[in-house]
Amino acid sequence: MVVPVPATAATRPAAAAGGPVSGGTVASGAVPGSAVPGSAVAGRPPAGSSAGRRRVTSRAELEQTAFALFAAHGFDATTVDEIAAAAGIGRRTFFRYFPSKNDIPWGAFEDELDRMRVRLKAGPPEVPLMDAIRLALIDFNRVSPAQVPLHRRRMELILRVPALFAHSTLRFTAWREVIAEFVAERTGHRSEDLAPQAIAHAVLGVSVAAYEHWLDAPAADLGALLDDAMRQLGAAFGAADG
Repeated sequence: MVVPVPATAATRPAAAAGGPVSGGTVASGAVPGSAVPGSAVAGRPPAGSSAGRRRVTSRAELEQTAFALFAAHGFDATTVDEIAAAAGIGRRTFFRYFPSKNDIPWGAFEDELDRMRVRLKAGPPEVPLMDAIRLALIDFNRVSPAQVPLHRRRMELILRVPALFAHSTLRFTAWREVIAEFVAERTGHRSEDLAPQAIAHAVLGVSVAAYEHWLDAPAADLGALLDDAMRQLGAAFGAADG
């Protein structure tokens, strides 16, 4: 996620469970919005209590339950024990789905990185490098209209909750490496060389900028913003080459 972050599998129609929470601006770690059905919103469930709740059976369902609690209480104030209790599972089971609470907004991130690698390599070799990255980036971040509110909430968490933004450093590093590997293959460099790394950092930067603009402008089209940002970056690289 881009992202920076990709539209993860949990944001796609086939994987999302339940209705999305309406979007809004994050303040102090909270994500305004109504909770999905079956989640504790009015009050916190007692730690370890799962009476009357159907157990979640997928990563996407656990994510939805967690997002509802983040909306009700804020990200920082919500604990793993509370998420597990609301989901009707034990703490140990929670960690089979996610390594930590901070990993929840990222969904199945590693799977999505593999998908982006495949998408980049599938592009025709005659397409100029920056255009190939631009087209793959737009396709990678494509979200169906029904899933836009959920994706917006995901990115608000990742980009605007301080604890999560700090945690994102490792994720962004892995994301940049996918771009650097592609650039290296196309240019004959090593992925750790300066040119591939510089392009990867630049692509991440303009992607985050596009997402920040999208979060501030609900009516904006994410694909158009990414397209415009990448075209400007491509023009800058072209001017530098000249």
